[in-house]
Amino acid sequence: MSLPRAHATTHDHHPDATVTLSYEARFLRRRTLETDQGERFLVDLAQTTSLGAGDAFVLDDGRKVGVVAAPEALIEVTGGDLVRLAWHIGNRHTPAQIEPARILIQHDHVMADMLARLGASVRDVTEPFTPEGGAYGHGRTHGHDHGASHGPESHHHHDHDH
Repeated sequence: MSLPRAHATTHDHHPDATVTLSYEARFLRRRTLETDQGERFLVDLAQTTSLGAGDAFVLDDGRKVGVVAAPEALIEVTGGDLVRLAWHIGNRHTPAQIEPARILIQHDHVMADMLARLGASVRDVTEPFTPEGGAYGHGRTHGHDHGASHGPESHHHHDHDH
């Protein structure tokens, strides 16, 4: 018996079923998933896609499986100068969910220590994680290793406050 396939995604607030995925699991191209209702289906997209809460997989038969952000271990960052703290988080290419009174980042003890040294209050929380998109409002930001070469054609160059 073959699995239903999803070759496309859409935005749908009234899906036929749901699938709950972590932030990392919402970045995919081809994978077998199981809905929260127990039905397995195959995701087979043309390219790797970053999905957010409210997006949906479109199955071959027209049904839609909505994406729900799973609760995960995060760090809640608060403090008097959130703009400055957000700059330091962004300077390290760390995905961040930015809200008026707090910033959420994935659990990372090194980042938590750095932010605390900068005057932030940090605490562990478990919540869905829906960080800001990339520089153009969609996609993902990705951390990178500053010791790795970006390739001979790369013009990636910026300063970091270490």
